[in-house]
Amino acid sequence: MKNLWLFLLPVFFLFSFSEAKHPYHVGSVEINYNSKSKSFEITGRFFLDDLENALGKKYGNSFHFNDEKYKARLNEALEKYCAEYFKLKADGKFLRINYVGYEEDSESVNVFLESETLNTPKKVESAVSFLYNLFDDQINIVHMIVNGERKSEKLTYPNRYLYRQF
Repeated sequence: MKNLWLFLLPVFFLFSFSEAKHPYHVGSVEINYNSKSKSFEITGRFFLDDLENALGKKYGNSFHFNDEKYKARLNEALEKYCAEYFKLKADGKFLRINYVGYEEDSESVNVFLESETLNTPKKVESAVSFLYNLFDDQINIVHMIVNGERKSEKLTYPNRYLYRQF
């Protein structure tokens, strides 16, 4: 029995260490109305490896944020991915969302989007389902900010819809 434990102990630690990277699947999305540009500036922040895996699962390719040769492929995939997994509506009208780019930040990735121009909205609705194609325990913390008024909500898979009045 002792020999079995000596064999299993390293396997247990290896498994525990690899799973301990981040046992929670959490992302955040900030939807901030900029009154000067009259548009929403959207920033999504996700764990780098989670986003790589979600893109890989969705598009059947390998993606690596820390490798410059993947940059063009990543931009193309992120633009399509964001268009499918993020929608925004203001005062009853769907807004066109433009992919701006991404930035790596150590173990995470910031994805930047911007809406078409609009007057200050009174009602904002969003559909946020980033990484839902990969994890059935994904949580997305969504912050909506209009005229400095911040409203936040936790969306847990499969819930993706958020509606706020300002």
